[in-house]
Amino acid sequence: MSAEQRKKIIILMINMFIAIGSFGIIIPILPAYLASIDQGGTAAGLMIAIFAGAQLIFSPIAGKWTDLYGRRKMIIYGLVGLTLSMFIFFAVNSIWLLYASRVIGGIGAALLIPAIFAYVADITTFDQRAKGNSLVSAAMSLGIVIGPGIGGFLADFGLKFPFLISALVSLSAVVFSIFVLKESETAQIASAPESNDSMVRKIALSVKMPYFIPLIITLVMSFGLMAYESVIGLYLDNQFDSSPKDIAVMVTATGIVSVIVQLFVVDRIVRRFGEVNVLNIFISVAAIGFLLSLFASSYLTFFLISLIIFLSTSILRPVLNTLISKMAGNEQGFAMGMNNAYMSIGNVLGPTLAGLMYDIHITYPFMLGLFLLIITLLITMAWNKRSHHAKALS
Repeated sequence: MSAEQRKKIIILMINMFIAIGSFGIIIPILPAYLASIDQGGTAAGLMIAIFAGAQLIFSPIAGKWTDLYGRRKMIIYGLVGLTLSMFIFFAVNSIWLLYASRVIGGIGAALLIPAIFAYVADITTFDQRAKGNSLVSAAMSLGIVIGPGIGGFLADFGLKFPFLISALVSLSAVVFSIFVLKESETAQIASAPESNDSMVRKIALSVKMPYFIPLIITLVMSFGLMAYESVIGLYLDNQFDSSPKDIAVMVTATGIVSVIVQLFVVDRIVRRFGEVNVLNIFISVAAIGFLLSLFASSYLTFFLISLIIFLSTSILRPVLNTLISKMAGNEQGFAMGMNNAYMSIGNVLGPTLAGLMYDIHITYPFMLGLFLLIITLLITMAWNKRSHHAKALS
């Protein structure tokens, strides 16, 4: 990459890091906070599902707006939404107002994420795409690393204090973007579906796109992974009597692994094995991790198994983003919006069902995740086989 490309990527990484880090601050204290307002697994699942539901509704629209109005505006508007969400979370205790704040945050994420990945596509060549997406994904993981680590210690000053810090950090991202972020010079209005198409219509049109199967893989994989991630804090609290600091240490350690892998591993293994083969390998590894988690008998054992699972997901997410981006041509905003929408479908259904299942039995969400990762693997293998067959005939 050129010096100018690296400069722009760094600015995007800083934006992603601050946005995700501000939310990550609340992760380790969320179980204790929900317990303090007499809420359990169902509420934990809904917190994530409502956020993802708002993303689902707005992602196709946001993706098209990204192509029509530019990446910079959508990134700034998205950060504003996330900031407002965090301030509401700090200011209220009503579960319904907390749910409302998650709606606002989901809209912000829907505006932010497709715009950032479309920006990466604008400023990278075809061969640089995996590297660019991996760097931005690494910044996302670094936010997850730093945020919970800070949140676990800030909880000593009160359960609500991390929410205030989260809001202020997110606000700093808004100010940073307004003064530092420039529009991508190569941003274009794409030939994607018209902006007045409904979300259902856009999803229906995505069926005809060459990247439809990767979108389905994103949906099913997100369903299983979020079923796991949405209850992990509650599971550690209930099963091993873990404190907010214990949860913070675990999330931080798994995040460090994710950052290292995304910075130094993803691009190399994609170049050597190709996106589809990497998907097959690490979906299998994640499934094995889910299976082992059912038999974990201590915090340390569960910790180590989670490292395996998060290592796999840190590779799978940027690889899927890259695969869809490469197949999208000049419809980067629309493709990334649809990617966000399909991911959000899984993020809505997974945590909702996991929260309900958790309140029945605490291991059921992990069984659900294992089942869905197996389905994801079968879809990926079938798609790979069909692609090879089509190439042989051409």
